[in-house]
Amino acid sequence: MDETPPKPTASHVTRLRFVFGEKRIVGPGRIDLLEGIGDTGSIAAAGRRMGMSYKRAWTLVEELNTTFDAPLVEMHRGGAGHGGAALTALGLEIVRRYRAMQAASDRAIAGDLEALLTRLAPDAVSPG
Repeated sequence: MDETPPKPTASHVTRLRFVFGEKRIVGPGRIDLLEGIGDTGSIAAAGRRMGMSYKRAWTLVEELNTTFDAPLVEMHRGGAGHGGAALTALGLEIVRRYRAMQAASDRAIAGDLEALLTRLAPDAVSPG
């Protein structure tokens, strides 16, 4: 059985990270968390989906909510089954714009990246 790892490809390789200050960061993990909150309606569930503790997910949401001029996530407090979270209009916009920038970046570098990939040593391991 051949256990040779698959050759890296040029698709979806860009990992954009914007640093606006010490804890004012927007990057792939935080965008994934926002998408998870949008999908699940819960900070805890989104964090679990990513293998992240509730405390870590909550901290990242607080940082994201203070990075921009309005919150990205709206929290609904309540007892069991009554709490939850949702993306605000700005949260949805930030996710959409980030994904659009990521796709534009992938398109912009595709040719040069493909050229680099053809020059990888046979035993090169893809970053990950």
